[in-house]
Amino acid sequence: MTLEKKKSNNVLVQGGILAASSLIVRMIGLLYRVPMTAILGDTAMGYYGSAFEFYEIALLLSSYSLPLAVSKLVSVREDQGQHANSRRVFMLALAFGAVVGGLATCVCYFGADLYGSFIHSPGVATPLRVLAPTIFTFSVMGVIRGYFQGHNNMVPTAISQIVEQIINAAVSIIASYMLMRKYEGFSDRASYGAAGGTLGTFSGAFAALVFLVITYAIYRKAFNHLIEAEEAAGGHTPERNAHVLHLIIWTVIPVVVSQTIYQLSGTIDNIVFNRFLNAKGFEENVRVAWWGMYTGKYKLLTTVPVAIASAMGTAIVPSLIAEYVRGHLDSVRSKIATAVKFNMIIAFPCAAGMTVLARPILILLFGDGREISGNMLTYGSVCIVFFAFSTLTNGILQGVNRLNIPVRHSAIALAIHIATLVPLLKFTTLGVYALVICNIEFAFVVSVLNWISVSKVLSYKQEVMRTFISPLLASVCMGLAVRGFYQLLRNVCGVRVSCVLAIGFAVPVYFALLLLFRGVTKEELLKMPKGQLIVKILTKCRLLR
Repeated sequence: MTLEKKKSNNVLVQGGILAASSLIVRMIGLLYRVPMTAILGDTAMGYYGSAFEFYEIALLLSSYSLPLAVSKLVSVREDQGQHANSRRVFMLALAFGAVVGGLATCVCYFGADLYGSFIHSPGVATPLRVLAPTIFTFSVMGVIRGYFQGHNNMVPTAISQIVEQIINAAVSIIASYMLMRKYEGFSDRASYGAAGGTLGTFSGAFAALVFLVITYAIYRKAFNHLIEAEEAAGGHTPERNAHVLHLIIWTVIPVVVSQTIYQLSGTIDNIVFNRFLNAKGFEENVRVAWWGMYTGKYKLLTTVPVAIASAMGTAIVPSLIAEYVRGHLDSVRSKIATAVKFNMIIAFPCAAGMTVLARPILILLFGDGREISGNMLTYGSVCIVFFAFSTLTNGILQGVNRLNIPVRHSAIALAIHIATLVPLLKFTTLGVYALVICNIEFAFVVSVLNWISVSKVLSYKQEVMRTFISPLLASVCMGLAVRGFYQLLRNVCGVRVSCVLAIGFAVPVYFALLLLFRGVTKEELLKMPKGQLIVKILTKCRLLR
C-alpha cells in the first residue's frame, strides 16, 4: 500500500472512530431522553431546551472552538517536529480556556434570571444555573481533546465522549425523577425537574474530564520522549508565549463567530418564537410545550446522523492542514471527496427513513402519536442532508485556513433565516412549523455557499452522480419499500414492533440499492473502517463481485 493510500485510510479510520463514538453517544442520548421525557413532560423539557440554547451560546463563545483551534496549531507543529512548541501551545491553551471558561460560567450563572425574563419564561433560570459550571469543565476538557486530535489520535476523544454520555444519562434520569417527586405539587416543579437533566450534563462532563486527565498522564511520558529526542537533535527555536496566545486567539475567533452564528439561530428562534406567540395570547405552558417538542424530539432525532459530519470534519482537519501546507492539493481534494461521499451515504437514507417512519419512531421512542410532532419530523427530516454537508464543509474550509468564509456564510444564512421566520410567525398560523421551515432554510443556504467556496478555493469539482444522485435514488426507493413493509406489518405486529422491523429491513435494502445504482465501489469500501470485512460479507451475499 502506498503512503498516500495509508494516509487516506488513516483519515477514514480516525474519522470512523469519531463517527462511531458520536453515533454511540447520540444513541445513548436518544435512549435516555425517552425515560427523561416521560418523567419530565413537554413543559419541563421546554425549560430544559431553553436552558441549553443560552448555555450553548456561552459554551461556544468560551470553549467550543478550542478543540479545533488546538488541533490545528498542534498538528502543524507536530508535522514539523516541533514537539516542545506543540506542548507550549497546549499549556497556554489550558490557561486561556480556564480563564475564558470561568468568565462564561459566571455570566451564565448570574445572568440566568435576566435571560428567563427576556424570553418570558422565568422557569428556565434554575436549570440554567445548574448547567453553568459545565462551561468551565468543557473549556479545560476541549483543550485536552484538541491536543490528542492534533497528534492524529481520536481515541481519547471518542472514549471520553462515551464516558461523558453514560454518566450524563444515568444522572439525568435519576436526578430528574427525584426532583420531580420532591417538588410535586409546587408551581416550579417543572423547572426543578429540568434542573435534574442539566445536573446530568455537568456530571457527565466532569467524569469525561477526569478520564482525559488520567489519559494525558499515561501519554505524558511518550510526549516527553518526543521532546527529548527533538532537543537531542538540536531542537527548534522556542515560540514566545505572547505569539502563541495571539495565534490561539486569532484561530479561535473565526471558528467561534461561525459556530456562534450557527447556534445563535436556535437562540433567536427561542426568543422570537416566545415573544411573537406571547403577543398572540398563547400561554407559557403551551409555548414551552411546543418548544419542548421541537428541541426535545424533532431536533434531537435529526441531529443524530449529523454527528457523523461533525466527526468526519474533526478528523479530517489535522490531515487536511498537513497536506495543504505541503502543497499537496490533489491529496486534499481526494480527502474531501472521500469525506463528502461517506457523509452523503449516511445522511440521505437517515433523512428518508425518518420521513416515512416519523410517527412510528416518535411512538416507539416517546409514546407520542400526536400529529404536530409527526408532521415536524416528516416534513423537516430533509435538514439532515443539508446540516451534514454544511457541517463537513465548514470543517474543510477551516482546515485550509479559510476561517472567515464559514463566518460570512453563516451570517448570510442567519439574516435570511430571521427575515423568513419573523413574518411566518407574525402573519401566518404556522406556529412551530415556522421553526422547522427556517431550520431547513438555514442549513440549505450554508450548504450552497460552502459548496461554491470549496470549489473556488481548491479548484475542486464535486462529483455529483455517485456522491449525491445514487444515494438519493437508493434512499427514495428504500423509503418507499420500508413504508410498504411497515404498513403490511402494522396491523399484525403493532406500531412499535413493526417500526423496529422496518428499520432493520431498511439497512440491507438501502445498501443493496446503493450497490445497484453504483453509488459505491469495491475500492471505496476497502478504504472505510472494517472495509475488508464489509467487502467479504457483500461478496458472500453476491451483492459485490
